[in-house]
Amino acid sequence: MRYSTGRLSAALVLGAAALLSSCAGKDSMTTGSLPDDYRTRHPIVVGEAERKIDIPVAAGDTGLTKGQSEVIAGFIAEYRRSSSGIIQIITPRGSANEGAVASAASSTRKLMVKMGVPAQNILQAHFPSEFGESAPMRLTYVAIAAKTEQCGTWPADMTLNIQSNKNYYNFGCANQNNLAAQIANPNDLLGPRRMTPPDGTQRGQVMERYRESFTELKDMDE
Repeated sequence: MRYSTGRLSAALVLGAAALLSSCAGKDSMTTGSLPDDYRTRHPIVVGEAERKIDIPVAAGDTGLTKGQSEVIAGFIAEYRRSSSGIIQIITPRGSANEGAVASAASSTRKLMVKMGVPAQNILQAHFPSEFGESAPMRLTYVAIAAKTEQCGTWPADMTLNIQSNKNYYNFGCANQNNLAAQIANPNDLLGPRRMTPPDGTQRGQVMERYRESFTELKDMDE
Protein backbone atom coordinates (compact mmCIF):
# COMPACT_ATOMS: atom_id res chain seq x y z
CA MET A 1 0.00 0.00 0.00
CA ARG A 2 1.40 3.38 -0.99
CA TYR A 3 0.87 6.65 0.85
CA SER A 4 1.09 10.01 -0.79
CA THR A 5 3.58 12.54 0.52
CA GLY A 6 0.77 14.82 1.72
CA ARG A 7 -0.92 12.07 3.72
CA LEU A 8 2.37 10.93 5.25
CA SER A 9 3.24 14.48 6.32
CA ALA A 10 -0.20 14.94 7.87
CA ALA A 11 0.19 11.69 9.79
CA LEU A 12 3.58 12.75 11.12
CA VAL A 13 2.17 16.11 12.23
CA LEU A 14 -0.74 14.47 14.02
CA GLY A 15 1.60 12.01 15.71
CA ALA A 16 3.88 14.82 16.95
CA ALA A 17 0.86 16.76 18.21
CA ALA A 18 -0.33 13.72 20.14
CA LEU A 19 3.07 13.32 21.78
CA LEU A 20 3.20 17.01 22.73
CA SER A 21 -0.33 16.96 24.14
CA SER A 22 0.57 13.98 26.30
CA CYS A 23 3.39 16.07 27.82
CA ALA A 24 1.17 19.09 28.47
CA GLY A 25 0.67 19.97 32.09
CA LYS A 26 3.86 18.16 33.20
CA ASP A 27 5.64 21.38 34.17
CA SER A 28 5.18 20.67 37.88
CA MET A 29 7.98 18.86 39.66
CA THR A 30 6.57 15.38 40.04
CA THR A 31 7.96 12.20 41.57
CA GLY A 32 6.01 9.00 41.32
CA SER A 33 2.28 9.68 41.11
CA LEU A 34 2.15 12.47 43.70
CA PRO A 35 2.62 16.17 42.72
CA ASP A 36 5.47 17.71 44.68
CA ASP A 37 6.10 21.19 43.28
CA TYR A 38 8.88 23.15 45.01
CA ARG A 39 7.37 26.41 43.66
CA THR A 40 4.28 25.77 45.77
CA ARG A 41 6.32 25.13 48.92
CA HIS A 42 8.67 28.06 48.34
CA PRO A 43 6.71 30.68 46.37
CA ILE A 44 8.27 33.96 45.26
CA VAL A 45 6.26 36.86 46.67
CA VAL A 46 6.50 40.61 46.13
CA GLY A 47 6.55 42.78 49.25
CA GLU A 48 8.47 45.26 51.36
CA ALA A 49 12.07 44.51 52.22
CA GLU A 50 14.71 46.51 54.08
CA ARG A 51 17.93 47.19 52.22
CA LYS A 52 20.90 48.14 54.36
CA ILE A 53 24.67 48.43 54.29
CA ASP A 54 27.18 49.02 57.09
CA ILE A 55 30.22 51.19 56.37
CA PRO A 56 33.11 50.72 58.84
CA VAL A 57 34.81 54.01 59.71
CA ALA A 58 38.21 54.24 61.39
CA ALA A 59 38.54 56.61 64.37
CA GLY A 60 41.21 58.66 62.60
CA ASP A 61 39.31 59.21 59.33
CA THR A 62 38.19 62.72 58.35
CA GLY A 63 35.66 61.76 55.69
CA LEU A 64 34.96 59.02 53.18
CA THR A 65 37.74 57.14 51.48
CA LYS A 66 37.61 56.60 47.71
CA GLY A 67 36.62 52.98 48.20
CA GLN A 68 33.84 53.88 50.63
CA SER A 69 32.53 56.54 48.25
CA GLU A 70 32.28 53.99 45.42
CA VAL A 71 30.40 51.48 47.58
CA ILE A 72 28.00 54.12 48.88
CA ALA A 73 27.45 55.48 45.36
CA GLY A 74 26.40 51.99 44.24
CA PHE A 75 23.98 51.73 47.16
CA ILE A 76 22.50 55.14 46.34
CA ALA A 77 22.09 54.20 42.67
CA GLU A 78 20.17 51.08 43.69
CA TYR A 79 18.00 53.18 46.02
CA ARG A 80 17.13 55.59 43.21
CA ARG A 81 16.23 52.70 40.93
CA SER A 82 13.99 50.84 43.37
CA SER A 83 12.61 53.38 45.86
CA SER A 84 11.28 56.90 46.21
CA GLY A 85 10.94 56.91 49.99
CA ILE A 86 13.14 57.76 52.94
CA ILE A 87 16.80 56.75 53.05
CA GLN A 88 18.43 56.84 56.48
CA ILE A 89 21.96 57.58 57.60
CA ILE A 90 22.32 56.03 61.06
CA THR A 91 25.43 56.83 63.09
CA PRO A 92 26.65 55.65 66.51
CA ARG A 93 26.58 57.95 69.54
CA GLY A 94 29.15 57.65 72.32
CA SER A 95 31.47 55.41 70.30
CA ALA A 96 35.23 55.74 70.01
CA ASN A 97 34.86 56.77 66.36
CA GLU A 98 31.84 59.07 66.82
CA GLY A 99 33.57 62.12 65.35
CA ALA A 100 34.92 60.24 62.34
CA VAL A 101 31.51 58.71 61.61
CA ALA A 102 29.84 62.13 61.88
CA SER A 103 32.26 63.46 59.25
CA ALA A 104 31.59 60.42 57.03
CA ALA A 105 27.84 60.93 57.42
CA SER A 106 28.15 64.56 56.31
CA SER A 107 30.09 63.48 53.20
CA THR A 108 27.51 60.76 52.54
CA ARG A 109 24.64 63.23 52.67
CA LYS A 110 26.42 65.52 50.18
CA LEU A 111 27.00 62.55 47.87
CA MET A 112 23.31 61.60 48.05
CA VAL A 113 22.19 65.11 47.09
CA LYS A 114 24.77 65.21 44.29
CA MET A 115 23.39 61.94 42.90
CA GLY A 116 19.85 63.30 42.81
CA VAL A 117 18.33 62.16 46.11
CA PRO A 118 15.86 64.82 47.35
CA ALA A 119 17.13 66.42 50.57
CA GLN A 120 13.75 65.85 52.25
CA ASN A 121 14.11 62.11 51.68
CA ILE A 122 17.36 61.91 53.67
CA LEU A 123 16.88 61.18 57.36
CA GLN A 124 19.74 61.10 59.85
CA ALA A 125 19.39 59.13 63.07
CA HIS A 126 21.60 57.80 65.88
CA PHE A 127 21.96 54.64 67.94
CA PRO A 128 23.84 54.18 71.24
CA SER A 129 27.19 52.42 71.06
CA GLU A 130 27.75 49.51 73.44
CA PHE A 131 30.65 50.02 75.85
CA GLY A 132 31.87 52.99 73.81
CA GLU A 133 33.34 50.75 71.12
CA SER A 134 33.73 51.81 67.49
CA ALA A 135 30.67 51.12 65.36
CA PRO A 136 29.90 51.44 61.63
CA MET A 137 27.70 53.93 59.82
CA ARG A 138 24.54 52.29 58.50
CA LEU A 139 22.55 53.25 55.41
CA THR A 140 19.08 51.81 55.04
CA TYR A 141 15.84 52.18 53.09
CA VAL A 142 12.70 50.15 52.39
CA ALA A 143 11.78 49.04 48.88
CA ILE A 144 9.56 46.55 47.08
CA ALA A 145 11.45 43.32 46.45
CA ALA A 146 10.89 39.74 45.29
CA LYS A 147 11.66 37.28 48.05
CA THR A 148 10.98 33.81 49.41
CA GLU A 149 11.02 32.30 52.85
CA GLN A 150 14.32 31.52 54.53
CA CYS A 151 15.83 28.20 53.53
CA GLY A 152 16.95 25.49 55.92
CA THR A 153 13.62 24.16 57.17
CA TRP A 154 13.66 20.41 57.82
CA PRO A 155 10.26 19.42 59.32
CA ALA A 156 10.73 15.71 58.66
CA ASP A 157 13.43 13.08 58.48
CA MET A 158 14.81 12.91 54.93
CA THR A 159 15.14 9.14 55.10
CA LEU A 160 11.35 8.84 55.32
CA ASN A 161 11.02 10.34 51.81
CA ILE A 162 12.25 7.05 50.37
CA GLN A 163 8.98 5.36 51.28
CA SER A 164 6.72 8.18 50.07
CA ASN A 165 8.85 8.96 46.97
CA LYS A 166 8.54 12.72 47.54
CA ASN A 167 11.04 15.55 47.46
CA TYR A 168 12.29 16.70 50.86
CA TYR A 169 10.78 19.97 52.11
CA ASN A 170 13.86 22.17 51.56
CA PHE A 171 14.25 20.95 47.96
CA GLY A 172 14.29 23.85 45.47
CA CYS A 173 14.41 26.59 48.11
CA ALA A 174 17.88 27.80 47.13
CA ASN A 175 16.89 27.96 43.45
CA GLN A 176 13.83 30.05 44.30
CA ASN A 177 15.94 32.41 46.43
CA ASN A 178 18.50 32.81 43.66
CA LEU A 179 15.78 33.47 41.08
CA ALA A 180 14.15 36.10 43.32
CA ALA A 181 17.51 37.82 43.83
CA GLN A 182 18.07 38.04 40.05
CA ILE A 183 14.77 39.76 39.27
CA ALA A 184 15.66 43.35 38.32
CA ASN A 185 12.13 44.76 38.64
CA PRO A 186 9.86 42.89 41.10
CA ASN A 187 6.84 44.73 39.67
CA ASP A 188 7.18 42.58 36.54
CA LEU A 189 5.84 39.67 38.62
CA LEU A 190 2.61 41.58 39.27
CA GLY A 191 1.65 41.93 35.62
CA PRO A 192 2.82 42.96 32.15
CA ARG A 193 3.81 46.52 31.38
CA ARG A 194 1.71 48.56 28.98
CA MET A 195 2.65 48.45 25.33
CA THR A 196 4.43 51.44 23.86
CA PRO A 197 3.20 53.03 20.59
CA PRO A 198 4.67 51.54 17.41
CA ASP A 199 7.72 53.23 15.93
CA GLY A 200 6.76 54.19 12.38
CA THR A 201 10.35 54.87 11.30
CA GLN A 202 11.63 51.53 12.58
CA ARG A 203 8.70 49.71 10.99
CA GLY A 204 9.45 51.34 7.65
CA GLN A 205 13.09 50.29 7.84
CA VAL A 206 12.11 46.69 8.61
CA MET A 207 9.72 46.57 5.64
CA GLU A 208 12.40 48.05 3.39
CA ARG A 209 14.92 45.38 4.43
CA TYR A 210 12.27 42.72 3.86
CA ARG A 211 11.60 43.96 0.31
CA GLU A 212 15.32 44.04 -0.45
CA SER A 213 15.77 40.46 0.82
CA PHE A 214 12.76 39.28 -1.16
CA THR A 215 14.13 40.91 -4.32
CA GLU A 216 17.54 39.28 -3.86
CA LEU A 217 15.98 35.83 -3.41
CA LYS A 218 13.82 36.35 -6.48
CA ASP A 219 16.87 37.30 -8.58
CA MET A 220 18.72 34.21 -7.39
CA ASP A 221 15.85 31.93 -8.46
CA GLU A 222 15.83 33.50 -11.90
